[in-house]
Amino acid sequence: MVMRLVPLLLAALAPMLATQAAGQDAQGITTPFVLAPFNMEAAACSVPPGLTPSLGFARDNDRAFILGVGVGLEQAAKDRGLSYEQGDAHNDAATQAQQITDFSIRKFGAVVTPPVDPLTLAPVLIGTMSAGTYVGTVVPHPATTILNAPQYLTGKVLGDDAADYIRETLGGRADVVLLTQDSLQFLAPRFAAMRDSLNMPGVRILADISPNPVSEEGGYETMKLILEAHSTIDVVLGADTVVLGALRALREAGKDRPDQYLGGIDGDAQAVAEIKRGGPYKASVALSSPVFGYALGWFAADWLAGKSVPQAMDILPLALTKDNLAQYEADQANPGAVFADAEKREAYLRMYGNICYDTRSEFLNFPWSSEAGE
Repeated sequence: MVMRLVPLLLAALAPMLATQAAGQDAQGITTPFVLAPFNMEAAACSVPPGLTPSLGFARDNDRAFILGVGVGLEQAAKDRGLSYEQGDAHNDAATQAQQITDFSIRKFGAVVTPPVDPLTLAPVLIGTMSAGTYVGTVVPHPATTILNAPQYLTGKVLGDDAADYIRETLGGRADVVLLTQDSLQFLAPRFAAMRDSLNMPGVRILADISPNPVSEEGGYETMKLILEAHSTIDVVLGADTVVLGALRALREAGKDRPDQYLGGIDGDAQAVAEIKRGGPYKASVALSSPVFGYALGWFAADWLAGKSVPQAMDILPLALTKDNLAQYEADQANPGAVFADAEKREAYLRMYGNICYDTRSEFLNFPWSSEAGE
């Protein structure tokens, strides 16, 4: 269905593609390379002609993380005088492609999307960029600005926090369970980092396993099996959803303790509630979607004003604990204030490369990560 629809969508974009500058490479930059830091003082470029001051958000679904992106985008659009519109593809790639094509036909100056199916959406995004529209994506290429999370660093933030807890509270000794997602190549560095952080005397990894499925129920069933062989567990790490399932299994078995360290990744609302409650759940690594949503909206407005914008941005991970949750929640509620404060902004975001309307053919068309080549 999606592959049949793409040619029709590209046909709808044909009039805009015809305005593309002669000789411009429509494929962007396909060979990976290391981007320099973003230069905020880069020279201005041309203002994209014929576009409206409009920002469109083509969501993949309505999970909390993506809704947070919309909060930031909408606030940035309001602050910068852009109209704002969003659509929900409900995880349907064809619907999302049609939404973006509709934004393009209506001359929207900027589009942001977390692609449902990056491969089939790519030609639509390339056509949209060729017409001069700013395109921001959450993780996949191609895009004017690619937003990604440094996966090794994300795992290291959690692993280091757990290691510190083991040294400072558990006397340097702990029996650990890692609930991984190693089958997903782009997430595997998270768990490599956790293993590196916990490679210390006195730490014994009892289980290093990927729950099937990777869900709360998967974490619950996996922990039940682990408890049949090991009655004492001190540390559990993984994605929030599976660690929450593991916590439920520990509680049912009467094996949960206040001095345990359970930590996850994603900033899940239930995990945050557990941290506030006190008890085994000690940390959740969060990526602030309202803050980076605001950044994408701000740079969309800069693009339409003829300014240079980043080619890529890191979403920096933060380990949420009972000590910093209040400040984090305040930042989530007011991402514009965070972006305006250089010190706060740099705690959440790191920016790379420069691109503007005149150099729009230099969009990244490869799987970018700041950790590549390190």
